[in-house]
Amino acid sequence: MSATRTNITIGTAGHIDHGKTALVGLLTGCDTDRLKEEKERGMSIELGYAPCTVSELEIGIVDVPGHERFVKTMVAGATGIDGVILVVAADDGIMPQTREHLDILTLLGIEHGIVALTKIDRVDADHLAVVRDDLDGYLSKTFLAGAPVCPMSNITGEGYDAFYSALAQLVASITPKTAGGVFRLPVERAFTSKGFGTVVTGIPCAGAVKTGDEVVLLPQNVKGRISAIEVYGKPSEEALAGQCAALNVRQWEHDRIEHGNTITLDGYFEPVSWVVCSLRLLPHDKLFAQNGTHVKFHTGTSETAATLYLLEGDHLRGGESGLAQFRLDEPVIAGPGDHYIVRLLSPVVTIGGGVVIDAVARRLKRTHTGLVNELREHAAAITNENDFVEFAVRHPVELPASAADVARRTKLPKHRVQALLDELTTTGHIVAIAPRHYVHADTLAESERPITEILERFHAQSPTSVGLTAEELGERAGLPGNVLAAVVERMVDKERISESNGWYMLAGHTSTLPPEDQVLSDRIERIFLERLFTPPSHAEVEIAVGISQAEAKRGFRLLIDRNRLIFVGGGMYFHCDAIEEAKRRLLAHFAKEDRFESVQFKYLLETTRKYALPILDYFDKIGLTRRAGNTRFLKKPQ
Repeated sequence: MSATRTNITIGTAGHIDHGKTALVGLLTGCDTDRLKEEKERGMSIELGYAPCTVSELEIGIVDVPGHERFVKTMVAGATGIDGVILVVAADDGIMPQTREHLDILTLLGIEHGIVALTKIDRVDADHLAVVRDDLDGYLSKTFLAGAPVCPMSNITGEGYDAFYSALAQLVASITPKTAGGVFRLPVERAFTSKGFGTVVTGIPCAGAVKTGDEVVLLPQNVKGRISAIEVYGKPSEEALAGQCAALNVRQWEHDRIEHGNTITLDGYFEPVSWVVCSLRLLPHDKLFAQNGTHVKFHTGTSETAATLYLLEGDHLRGGESGLAQFRLDEPVIAGPGDHYIVRLLSPVVTIGGGVVIDAVARRLKRTHTGLVNELREHAAAITNENDFVEFAVRHPVELPASAADVARRTKLPKHRVQALLDELTTTGHIVAIAPRHYVHADTLAESERPITEILERFHAQSPTSVGLTAEELGERAGLPGNVLAAVVERMVDKERISESNGWYMLAGHTSTLPPEDQVLSDRIERIFLERLFTPPSHAEVEIAVGISQAEAKRGFRLLIDRNRLIFVGGGMYFHCDAIEEAKRRLLAHFAKEDRFESVQFKYLLETTRKYALPILDYFDKIGLTRRAGNTRFLKKPQ
């Protein structure tokens, strides 16, 4: 019966020459020291991958190097693993790299593991008991507290059955990675295979990919198509997050691909030189980091020198945490939720690590009001897809948030983002204000207060004016038109403001004209009502009413402000009653026929072409009609 493949990867960790590679060979039958240099030195320089069947589940085993010089490679391997086998030799006990490896695993968020106490064939019972006591005391303050410790010998096989049983229980306790998110594979190595071409290996940290999918290599930004896939060394139609995978991409040249590059889907990631992160220093008494500290920044399989800038305070001591940003000397590919490690340049030692919150274009100013709170909200949101999508709408790159922007921000596939947006819209957390464009309900609620304040100031300064147009209100509030429309619709529904023919005012507001202004506007308005579809010009008003040019201009302004005159373009104004009557007649026509020839409109209004066509153009402008040549159609609502 064949084993069931699952996307669980177990890594080894521990000091050099404590038996990690031999243990993997015992488990899998594979020799993960694949390089000639490794054979000669007797130690692992690069990551070794091997498939392993545990209780009828096929998992991946990653054998990581133990030598201090290769800790950066160990970080790359640990980034993709779900659990660890900490290997400690009974004749040596706890060694420096034992401690550093466990520190790194802790910082990378590993929570599951067992301990293989190897080389028991080299020590007597008393020595083994002492080492075991030391080990129990050390582990009691780590995530391996209470984990099984399995004394064994890779040479004689003693203790192997108990170790295997503990490993099976470890695998059973791990929930396989979900294949959510956008596919991304940090490159471990690349080589050419006869008959296949370029092959790239690594452990995907997110998503899934299938044979035939198009991918992009970053930072080179070179596209290619996957010709074949191997998972745990066997052919497969797909590779999932957490599986040891090899991708065959014929279009790429293997010698141009480097450890630390990234394979992903196009349109989601780009190389960045600034990252904002949560940072935790290891709980060591002498550790200290301050603004401007130069470090090595490790994430995925990449590493680069970087400069630390703290966002809360000027320094951190051992065991302390805070928000930080790093300026990277070389751009990397990083996404929200990625784990990272920082090491000092001299002495070369791991000091801390954490989780990437966001990749940003430039340094953030820590004095910016609300920055820390927003980053904390951001950090909490990235652990849950629903929360993260809602956060991206609540704090958009540009208002309103588009579905495409949310997908790029959250690094989630577009179809998944759309499903979550639809769900959030249904629950009322966000509001769709245009096709695939959204605003958070909180943003709408928070925008009501400035709208109210703008109208209060306007009414106080211009008591004779009716109110503000949507365009004027949007400019003063700094809101895009579609967002403003959603805000004022809510406010009208709540009867906080009112709208009349496109003018917005506070609910209950009435504009009162001084007697002389009322007389002037009434006289001018009477002429427009008498000449409904042949409205007078400024000059004609001056003559008919017997007023000066300045008085005519002031009278027009009074009627415009009170929405009694509508500007349709070309220097021409119509009374609002004329516009409403023209609209009524046009809609009556469309109720019978689906099109309207422009030349007919002058007959419909019983006027001339000079006056009829500007009204039609106005109806096109406000979205009532759609023009195609000399024919108008009733514009369907979106």
